[in-house]
Amino acid sequence: MADATGNTAISTTGDTGDPPFPGISGTGRVRQPAALIRLLAGLAATALALLCADYARATTSGLAEDVAAAAALVPHPLGGVATGLTTAALLLLPGYSAARRLLRAPADRRHVLQQLSDGVLAAVLAYGAALALDLWIDGSAPFSLVSALTQPLPGDPLARTAPVYGYLAPVLAFLTASAARERRVPWTLLALSALAGLASGTATPTALLLGVLIGWTAAHGTRWAVGTPDPRPRPALLLHGLREAGLRPVSAVPAGPDRYLVRQQDGRPELDVRLLDRQAVTAALVQRAWRRMRLRTAPHPRALCSLRNGLEHEALVSYAAVAAGVRTRRIAATTEPCPDTAAVAYERLPGRTLDELADEELTDALLADAWGQLALLQRRAIAHRALDPSALLVDGAGAVHLVDLADGDIAAGELVLHSDVAQLLTTLALRTGAERSVRSAVTVLGPDAVAAAMPLLQPIALTPGTRHALKRAARAAQAAQAAPATPPAEGTPDLLEQIRAEVLRSRPQAPVRPVRLERLRPRTLLAVGGGVVAGWLLLSQFVATDRNPFAAVADADPFWLSLALLTAAASHVMGAMGFVGFVPERLDFRNAVLAQVAGSFVKLVSPGGVGGVALNTRFLQRAGIPTAQALSSVGVGQLLGLALHVLQLVAFIYLTGAETGDSERRALPLVTVGLAVAVALLAAVSAIAPARRWLVARLRPLTAEVLPRLVELLRNPGRLAVGFTGQLMVSIALIACLYCCTRAVGEDPGFAAVGVVFLIGNAAGNAAPTPGGAGFVDTALAGGLVATSMEHGAALAAVTLYRLLTLVLPVLPGWAAFSWLQRRGAL
Repeated sequence: MADATGNTAISTTGDTGDPPFPGISGTGRVRQPAALIRLLAGLAATALALLCADYARATTSGLAEDVAAAAALVPHPLGGVATGLTTAALLLLPGYSAARRLLRAPADRRHVLQQLSDGVLAAVLAYGAALALDLWIDGSAPFSLVSALTQPLPGDPLARTAPVYGYLAPVLAFLTASAARERRVPWTLLALSALAGLASGTATPTALLLGVLIGWTAAHGTRWAVGTPDPRPRPALLLHGLREAGLRPVSAVPAGPDRYLVRQQDGRPELDVRLLDRQAVTAALVQRAWRRMRLRTAPHPRALCSLRNGLEHEALVSYAAVAAGVRTRRIAATTEPCPDTAAVAYERLPGRTLDELADEELTDALLADAWGQLALLQRRAIAHRALDPSALLVDGAGAVHLVDLADGDIAAGELVLHSDVAQLLTTLALRTGAERSVRSAVTVLGPDAVAAAMPLLQPIALTPGTRHALKRAARAAQAAQAAPATPPAEGTPDLLEQIRAEVLRSRPQAPVRPVRLERLRPRTLLAVGGGVVAGWLLLSQFVATDRNPFAAVADADPFWLSLALLTAAASHVMGAMGFVGFVPERLDFRNAVLAQVAGSFVKLVSPGGVGGVALNTRFLQRAGIPTAQALSSVGVGQLLGLALHVLQLVAFIYLTGAETGDSERRALPLVTVGLAVAVALLAAVSAIAPARRWLVARLRPLTAEVLPRLVELLRNPGRLAVGFTGQLMVSIALIACLYCCTRAVGEDPGFAAVGVVFLIGNAAGNAAPTPGGAGFVDTALAGGLVATSMEHGAALAAVTLYRLLTLVLPVLPGWAAFSWLQRRGAL
């Protein structure tokens, strides 16, 4: 039948009202995120196993030899018989599993056949992958990998075992992809087959491991590629589960993703039923786990829990809210209609959510009622965690109900409770403005409670939907301000700042500084990942050379080493000139030099180029220069430094060619290609609307702040000349330092060639995510010096010496300068 909205409803039939229950699951297919996660994990584990087998050859070979020695104690005929029997049983296992499942579920044969076909496909893919790996290892792999994965057969020393053991991979792939629920017989046979292979000497531990990994990976790859039968229950089965829970449902109508509207017999209230299926739980696994690891206020990663735990938690929070006197949906029943799905049935509350109300309906009484409901939760230390517009349901009488408590917590901490207040402040301010939102909160909760939540007024503490709404409000406000005839909109880009200002009006002594909510920042992970890559690059550089770079550094020429030390020290003085020259205000030059020395210490805790900018900006702020002008001065120095960097690179390329007599032939093509690439990139960015908006947003500070500051500097040509000279000479000093290091180890690649190498390597270091560009700068400089015809070991020794002088040695003086400037209030 159809309901009043036109949706098709599943109803009960027969005199008793019992529905004719068909199969247990839906007829469609879905791609489950869990399958993709396991596929990627399997691929990574397989690659890691091959790498470990190759790089840890001694361990792998020793393990295989120990196993072979133990297998030699088993009589060879007995081992052969055991291998034959277990192989035959292994081959019969898929047929046994398929027949057993078809006979036990005749009413759901179509669903079982779908799963079995998935298993056959996975078995074929696993067999093909194992065969391809065998052919590659036998034909193209290095001998070290072949010897690590295989061993001579006991009866034929010229023949070797297979890298992947027998039919282990396809059988495991079939059982996993077909969702076989038998556990004891399959795993017992797999274990016996593995032991028989080891006992007969036809398998190695790595061959068994690769067989398991390939079979497991192929199974989950198949399940993700073709999808799996939809595990969610049909509405008829849902009705049956609700009936088993003591309710009297007669029809179920879809009301949204994983939601049903259920009508009951005998005039009983309608039900809002929410499904908790394993697919939805797994889909949130990565996101919730990441938020839990990153944020202090993130909810517990319930995606890692079972469906029953999630069901119990949601019911517990709902019962606690009802006991606290909060108006919310009451739970009528909970049920598990099928093994992979749970359901929570709420008594239906007719009404509209906050985002469905007109502006004139958002009265002060309604806002006060919303805060009153939150106050009841706060008194019992119950956190809602998702107070967005859909969680505020307004009934026909205008009363506010707080719904969707699935992510809530009981016995919540103060930080989480304050986060709820900040979330509701923002949700209401998006509709009514900051003034009304804060006024209603202060009226109900009091100024102290609202002020305590002010440090939580930051985007990262809000729900994703609220963050998107803030961005939409900011874009709407910018568009409104761009129209001359349109007055500014209420939702300005600084809505959170408006809320803070309103809170401070009611409580001027409220804490202003935001609470740090992040345990782990994405850039920290980026720095760690970059450090791992940098360490790998450095290790490969040291392994690739036959000459000990540390011995070459120890034997360095004292004269050139002294010159390298002097030029490295002079670079700090030149950097101070390039810094103060672009600041119209008068600065203490001695402190400016110390600030550049302190930058050597800051490099160790920030990526290349980032820490120096922040330190110089802070130095100008402490010198009494407003933040906007300080940022503009640093921006002017960075912009002109970039321009000089490019010009120096072109000049050194020309000089490098002049040394060999082909300057025009070298410099002109490089300049032409560089300009062509820049024009092409600019055209591509201009043609793509999102990229164009991104570029405009990045260039807006340049046109609004940096260029006016540069115009102001043009009135003082002497100071501007100092800045240009300093920016130019700091590069020359560092190039001279690197050149002296090459001479100190007995090489002479040419000053111009070293200049090209340094300028390119320094650019790579500023773009690298590691502190001081560690790893990336070293690799780029060593590779560049090798390209100038230097021997690899000498190039690595020169770079090692250069980094010791410019990165490691200045750390202690940098820390001393940093501490000295802090004690005197200059930083």
